[in-house]
Amino acid sequence: MKHVRDLLKQKTNQQTWTVQPDTKVLDALQLMADKGVGALVVMEKKRVSGIITERDYARKVVLMARSSHTATVSEIMSDQLLTVDPDQTVEECMEIMTDQRVRHLPVMDEGRMIGIVSIGDVVKCMIEEQASTLQHLEQYIRGEVLA
Repeated sequence: MKHVRDLLKQKTNQQTWTVQPDTKVLDALQLMADKGVGALVVMEKKRVSGIITERDYARKVVLMARSSHTATVSEIMSDQLLTVDPDQTVEECMEIMTDQRVRHLPVMDEGRMIGIVSIGDVVKCMIEEQASTLQHLEQYIRGEVLA
């Protein structure tokens, strides 16, 4: 099983996009749209203080009739942040995401954020590993020598 460290190295876009707590929600949404991401890590004085996701917007702005022009990220962000470290397995990430119903996990190494993994990253990695396992099993069954 691959580790989070390996998954981060394989990502085509390794950039982690961040905003500050006082950022207007509309500006955060525009950044998400511009960068093609579904979440932004909220940083305050070089410290991770939360995460804002499209789900936060839908549930805490749209459904509560707030204005994305005036509301700030700090008003709607999730501050009970779940994180993983680079040595955890991709399988552990999947378990956390499934059990806690989250789609993004910032990766922390010695108190510093080094990236973020999404449910899409995790699923893609697990599918690739299963395909590789199947290929090896088929080669074994056919009596081919494994490299």
